[in-house]
Amino acid sequence: MEDQPVGSPQDAQSVPVCYRHPDRETGVRCTRCDRPICPECMISASVGFQCPECVRTGSGTGHAPEATRPRTLAGGSVAADPRLVTKILIGINLAVFIAVRADEALLNDLVLIGAWPPAPFQTTSGVADGEWYRLVTSMFTHEAIWHFGFNMLSLWWLGGPLEAALGRARYLALYFGSGLAGSALTYLLAAPTTASLGASGAIFGLFGATAVLMRRLQYDMRPIIALLVINLIFTFGWSNIAWQAHIGGLVAGVVIGYAMVHAPRKRRALIQYGTTAAVLAVVVLVTALRTLQLT
Repeated sequence: MEDQPVGSPQDAQSVPVCYRHPDRETGVRCTRCDRPICPECMISASVGFQCPECVRTGSGTGHAPEATRPRTLAGGSVAADPRLVTKILIGINLAVFIAVRADEALLNDLVLIGAWPPAPFQTTSGVADGEWYRLVTSMFTHEAIWHFGFNMLSLWWLGGPLEAALGRARYLALYFGSGLAGSALTYLLAAPTTASLGASGAIFGLFGATAVLMRRLQYDMRPIIALLVINLIFTFGWSNIAWQAHIGGLVAGVVIGYAMVHAPRKRRALIQYGTTAAVLAVVVLVTALRTLQLT
């Protein structure tokens, strides 16, 4: 056999390159199709790594793609960017914050308020007047920069790991379920003319779900418990804080989070989304009863 000159095609092919990124050398191959894959294309499997195409099509397994697709702890789909929803939520909060700072009159249309003006005047605005959207818009509205900064830092710190563990759809269900539960309890217990705002209800829901997840994974819970206790001290120690939103969000977060990470595999989706639906049903019931009381 003749020697191959340096730089020949055979020498160039001695080191495999990723089939999706030809400029990247790699020594790892897909366990299904045996094609070389770089770290960006590696998807963890029960044995070794698989390429995105094999995971997407379920090729060579004899099963449907959904049966072989990598899943999170809670049964959600593994995403390429495990923090995408968290980034979008922070972006929405930032956009609303900038809009409110640019036009302060907008704040009055977004905050959570039960009924305005106060009795004996006829109510012309507020949730009791049919503006139910305030239960949602108040979750994304902040006025003080320290309030916005604290909530967004907490959302990034808690939301990212939860999104990766639950999957995007389940994470969104947790976030909105907790936020709406906090809004509903505020509407029920706070004075109807008191305006409240902020993502704190949803953030406390993430606190509750994080505690449940850490217990499920048998992690050291002391850090999250200490952080939660500190936040509860601020909640009840400072004035002008809607403690109802914090408690409502926390309870909903624990309930939904428990269903997400402890549901048995065979009935996982039914229990997870059924529990979320039950929490939302309570939100609707509480809101309707309070509206009847105020009108």
